[in-house]
Amino acid sequence: MKFPVRMKMFFIGFCALSFSAGISADKAAAQMWGWGSGSSAVPKHIVSFKAKHAPGTIVVSFSDRRLYYVLKGKRAISYPIAVPKPDAKWSGSFRVSSKKVNPTWTPTAEMRRENPKLPLFVRGGDPKNPLGIRALYVGNTLYRIHGTDAPWLIGESVSHGCVRMFNKDVVDLYNRAPVGSRIIVTYKSYKTSRPSYAGYGNNRKRNVSLSESIFNFGF
Repeated sequence: MKFPVRMKMFFIGFCALSFSAGISADKAAAQMWGWGSGSSAVPKHIVSFKAKHAPGTIVVSFSDRRLYYVLKGKRAISYPIAVPKPDAKWSGSFRVSSKKVNPTWTPTAEMRRENPKLPLFVRGGDPKNPLGIRALYVGNTLYRIHGTDAPWLIGESVSHGCVRMFNKDVVDLYNRAPVGSRIIVTYKSYKTSRPSYAGYGNNRKRNVSLSESIFNFGF
Protein backbone atom coordinates (compact mmCIF):
# COMPACT_ATOMS: atom_id res chain seq x y z
CA MET A 1 0.00 0.00 0.00
CA LYS A 2 1.41 3.40 -0.99
CA PHE A 3 1.12 6.47 1.20
CA PRO A 4 0.95 10.05 -0.10
CA VAL A 5 4.18 12.02 0.34
CA ARG A 6 2.61 14.26 3.01
CA MET A 7 1.47 11.19 4.96
CA LYS A 8 4.96 9.72 4.80
CA MET A 9 6.45 12.96 6.10
CA PHE A 10 3.91 13.00 8.93
CA PHE A 11 4.84 9.52 10.08
CA ILE A 12 8.57 10.26 9.84
CA GLY A 13 8.12 13.47 11.86
CA PHE A 14 5.94 11.74 14.42
CA CYS A 15 8.44 8.92 14.91
CA ALA A 16 11.32 11.37 15.26
CA LEU A 17 9.36 13.36 17.84
CA SER A 18 8.49 10.20 19.77
CA PHE A 19 12.12 9.11 19.76
CA SER A 20 13.39 12.49 20.93
CA ALA A 21 10.83 12.45 23.74
CA GLY A 22 12.09 9.06 24.85
CA ILE A 23 9.36 7.17 22.94
CA SER A 24 7.19 6.95 26.03
CA ALA A 25 4.57 9.61 26.75
CA ASP A 26 5.12 8.93 30.47
CA LYS A 27 8.81 9.63 30.10
CA ALA A 28 8.09 12.84 28.19
CA ALA A 29 5.79 13.96 31.00
CA ALA A 30 8.45 13.05 33.56
CA GLN A 31 11.02 15.14 31.71
CA MET A 32 8.57 18.05 31.69
CA TRP A 33 8.34 17.69 35.45
CA GLY A 34 12.12 17.81 35.79
CA TRP A 35 12.99 14.17 36.35
CA GLY A 36 15.93 14.75 34.04
CA SER A 37 18.08 16.98 36.17
CA GLY A 38 20.10 19.45 34.13
CA SER A 39 22.03 19.84 37.40
CA SER A 40 25.67 19.11 38.17
CA ALA A 41 24.78 17.86 41.67
CA VAL A 42 25.93 14.34 42.55
CA PRO A 43 22.82 12.13 42.24
CA LYS A 44 21.23 9.97 44.91
CA HIS A 45 23.44 7.17 46.25
CA ILE A 46 24.08 5.06 49.34
CA VAL A 47 26.75 6.23 51.80
CA SER A 48 28.30 5.04 55.04
CA PHE A 49 26.75 7.21 57.74
CA LYS A 50 28.15 6.90 61.25
CA ALA A 51 26.16 9.66 62.93
CA LYS A 52 24.03 8.29 65.77
CA HIS A 53 20.53 8.70 64.40
CA ALA A 54 17.85 6.03 64.35
CA PRO A 55 16.94 4.42 61.02
CA GLY A 56 14.16 6.39 59.37
CA THR A 57 15.54 9.76 60.50
CA ILE A 58 15.79 12.50 57.87
CA VAL A 59 18.96 14.56 58.27
CA VAL A 60 19.15 17.75 56.23
CA SER A 61 22.68 19.17 56.02
CA PHE A 62 22.67 22.63 54.52
CA SER A 63 26.48 22.64 54.57
CA ASP A 64 26.70 19.41 52.56
CA ARG A 65 23.71 20.39 50.43
CA ARG A 66 22.50 16.83 50.96
CA LEU A 67 19.54 15.17 52.63
CA TYR A 68 20.34 11.88 54.34
CA TYR A 69 17.69 9.24 54.97
CA VAL A 70 19.19 7.01 57.66
CA LEU A 71 19.14 3.25 57.06
CA LYS A 72 20.14 0.31 59.22
CA GLY A 73 23.78 -0.75 59.38
CA LYS A 74 25.28 2.75 59.61
CA ARG A 75 24.21 3.64 56.09
CA ALA A 76 22.07 6.36 54.56
CA ILE A 77 20.60 7.37 51.25
CA SER A 78 22.22 10.66 50.24
CA TYR A 79 20.06 12.94 48.08
CA PRO A 80 21.18 16.25 46.51
CA ILE A 81 19.13 19.28 47.57
CA ALA A 82 18.82 22.99 46.95
CA VAL A 83 19.27 24.93 50.19
CA PRO A 84 18.19 28.31 51.59
CA LYS A 85 19.86 31.57 50.71
CA PRO A 86 22.29 32.93 53.34
CA ASP A 87 19.62 35.27 54.73
CA ALA A 88 17.13 32.41 55.24
CA LYS A 89 19.04 30.25 57.69
CA TRP A 90 17.21 27.96 60.10
CA SER A 91 17.81 24.66 61.90
CA GLY A 92 16.39 22.39 64.60
CA SER A 93 14.68 19.10 65.35
CA PHE A 94 11.21 18.48 63.92
CA ARG A 95 8.77 15.81 62.76
CA VAL A 96 7.05 15.26 59.43
CA SER A 97 3.68 16.80 60.26
CA SER A 98 1.91 15.93 57.00
CA LYS A 99 2.54 14.86 53.42
CA LYS A 100 0.85 15.85 50.19
CA VAL A 101 0.73 14.57 46.62
CA ASN A 102 0.70 17.39 44.04
CA PRO A 103 0.63 20.17 46.65
CA THR A 104 -0.76 23.59 45.79
CA TRP A 105 1.52 26.61 46.07
CA THR A 106 0.73 30.08 47.37
CA PRO A 107 3.66 32.52 47.39
CA THR A 108 4.23 34.45 50.60
CA ALA A 109 3.82 38.22 50.81
CA GLU A 110 7.61 38.55 50.94
CA MET A 111 7.98 36.55 47.72
CA ARG A 112 5.40 38.73 46.00
CA ARG A 113 7.19 41.88 47.14
CA GLU A 114 10.38 40.55 45.59
CA ASN A 115 8.58 39.51 42.42
CA PRO A 116 5.17 41.16 41.88
CA LYS A 117 4.66 39.05 38.75
CA LEU A 118 4.25 35.87 40.78
CA PRO A 119 0.80 34.29 40.55
CA LEU A 120 -1.45 34.37 43.60
CA PHE A 121 -1.84 30.61 43.49
CA VAL A 122 -0.58 27.59 41.51
CA ARG A 123 -2.68 24.44 41.49
CA GLY A 124 -1.26 21.04 42.33
CA GLY A 125 -0.10 19.08 39.32
CA ASP A 126 0.81 22.16 37.30
CA PRO A 127 4.28 21.72 35.72
CA LYS A 128 5.07 25.30 36.82
CA ASN A 129 4.33 24.54 40.48
CA PRO A 130 7.55 25.26 42.45
CA LEU A 131 6.67 22.51 44.96
CA GLY A 132 6.83 19.79 42.33
CA ILE A 133 4.83 16.61 42.81
CA ARG A 134 5.34 15.77 46.50
CA ALA A 135 5.80 17.70 49.74
CA LEU A 136 6.68 16.71 53.30
CA TYR A 137 5.76 19.40 55.82
CA VAL A 138 8.27 20.22 58.57
CA GLY A 139 6.62 20.39 62.00
CA ASN A 140 4.45 23.47 62.52
CA THR A 141 6.76 25.66 60.41
CA LEU A 142 6.11 27.05 56.95
CA TYR A 143 8.98 24.96 55.60
CA ARG A 144 8.64 21.92 53.40
CA ILE A 145 10.81 19.27 51.81
CA HIS A 146 9.47 19.24 48.28
CA GLY A 147 10.07 18.69 44.57
CA THR A 148 10.79 21.41 42.06
CA ASP A 149 9.92 22.87 38.70
CA ALA A 150 13.56 23.98 38.24
CA PRO A 151 15.77 20.87 38.62
CA TRP A 152 18.84 22.68 37.31
CA LEU A 153 18.95 24.61 40.62
CA ILE A 154 19.38 21.49 42.78
CA GLY A 155 22.70 21.81 44.57
CA GLU A 156 22.45 25.60 44.73
CA SER A 157 21.66 28.07 47.53
CA VAL A 158 18.44 29.56 46.17
CA SER A 159 15.39 28.92 48.34
CA HIS A 160 13.54 31.08 50.88
CA GLY A 161 13.95 28.31 53.44
CA CYS A 162 12.40 25.18 51.97
CA VAL A 163 14.41 22.11 50.97
CA ARG A 164 14.13 21.33 47.27
CA MET A 165 14.74 17.92 45.73
CA PHE A 166 14.55 16.36 42.29
CA ASN A 167 10.99 15.15 41.76
CA LYS A 168 12.11 11.53 41.40
CA ASP A 169 14.00 11.85 44.71
CA VAL A 170 11.17 13.46 46.67
CA VAL A 171 8.84 10.69 45.46
CA ASP A 172 11.33 8.14 46.79
CA LEU A 173 11.61 9.95 50.14
CA TYR A 174 7.83 10.43 50.34
CA ASN A 175 7.32 6.68 49.98
CA ARG A 176 9.86 5.89 52.70
CA ALA A 177 9.15 8.48 55.40
CA PRO A 178 5.77 8.29 57.18
CA VAL A 179 4.13 11.17 59.01
CA GLY A 180 5.87 11.49 62.38
CA SER A 181 9.36 10.76 61.02
CA ARG A 182 12.07 12.76 62.74
CA ILE A 183 13.76 15.56 60.80
CA ILE A 184 17.11 17.02 61.85
CA VAL A 185 17.98 20.28 60.05
CA THR A 186 21.54 21.38 60.61
CA TYR A 187 24.57 23.17 59.19
CA LYS A 188 26.79 20.36 60.42
CA SER A 189 28.81 18.65 57.69
CA TYR A 190 28.98 14.83 57.65
CA LYS A 191 31.88 12.69 56.54
CA THR A 192 30.44 10.01 54.30
CA SER A 193 31.80 7.47 51.84
CA ARG A 194 30.50 4.77 49.55
CA PRO A 195 30.02 1.59 51.60
CA SER A 196 31.72 -1.64 50.61
CA TYR A 197 29.58 -4.36 49.05
CA ALA A 198 32.35 -6.97 48.88
CA GLY A 199 29.98 -9.63 50.18
CA TYR A 200 28.11 -9.64 46.87
CA GLY A 201 30.95 -11.39 45.01
CA ASN A 202 34.66 -11.46 44.32
CA ASN A 203 34.70 -9.40 41.15
CA ARG A 204 35.35 -5.78 42.17
CA LYS A 205 33.99 -4.35 38.94
CA ARG A 206 30.86 -6.44 39.28
CA ASN A 207 30.34 -5.19 42.84
CA VAL A 208 30.58 -1.57 41.76
CA SER A 209 28.05 -2.22 39.02
CA LEU A 210 25.70 -3.89 41.50
CA SER A 211 25.90 -1.04 44.01
CA GLU A 212 25.31 1.52 41.27
CA SER A 213 22.39 -0.26 39.64
CA ILE A 214 20.56 -1.35 42.79
CA PHE A 215 21.54 1.07 45.50
CA ASN A 216 21.89 4.22 43.44
CA PHE A 217 18.80 4.01 41.28
CA GLY A 218 16.43 1.27 42.37
CA PHE A 219 16.95 1.12 46.15
